[in-house]
Amino acid sequence: MEENIREIIRRELPALITQDPQLRDWVWHLIHEYAPSRAETESRFEQTLAELRAMREESERKWAENLRKWEENERRWEENLRKWEENDRRWEENQRQLRTILEQIEKVDHRIDRTIGALGACWGVASEVSFRNALKAILEKSFGVIVEHVEYHDASGEVFGRPDQVELDVLIHDGEVLACEIKSSASRADIYTFERKVRSYEKRTHRKVDRMLLISPMVKEKDQDLARELGIEVYSDAEEVLP
Repeated sequence: MEENIREIIRRELPALITQDPQLRDWVWHLIHEYAPSRAETESRFEQTLAELRAMREESERKWAENLRKWEENERRWEENLRKWEENDRRWEENQRQLRTILEQIEKVDHRIDRTIGALGACWGVASEVSFRNALKAILEKSFGVIVEHVEYHDASGEVFGRPDQVELDVLIHDGEVLACEIKSSASRADIYTFERKVRSYEKRTHRKVDRMLLISPMVKEKDQDLARELGIEVYSDAEEVLP
């Protein structure tokens, strides 16, 4: 029923509007009551344009602000990069100067070590000679000990592994033969050499050495153990070996 009424209105209304002025005015007022006017439509259009314009301006403002921030960040980045490069350059320069200083210190250390070593060697040799002479004088004059400083050429090289001069101090008292080695410091190699010198002396003189004495203030504990294994007595003071 409702569909039929709508169909009748759609079919008959155009002709009725043309024929009946009052009906036409009524339809006109009815349409304007529910549909917006041209002015209202234009007003809404202008409002929409204004809103779009405002949105565009806000977007442009934000874009300009972001661009300004980007440029500022880029400037800061370039400044930081410049500072990093400057710090790297300074670091490399400091490292170069430090290496130079360390090289100079190392050279000075080498010179000092060589100087100290040379002085130590000279002092050690002089001390050994002085100590040997003093011990010889004490033993011979006060205790009747015969002190011999033996020197000979070891042609076979049994002591040093090649032909060389051998020196050995020998003490004789009441028929007892003592071989004595006096050194400012004695290493493991010195202990082995002392023992070979004694054996070489025994072969050369056909005289048995009753005791081997190593007198030195500087002998490592483990080297003293080696000396005892080889039958060598280690003393750090001359008074320990006085009769």
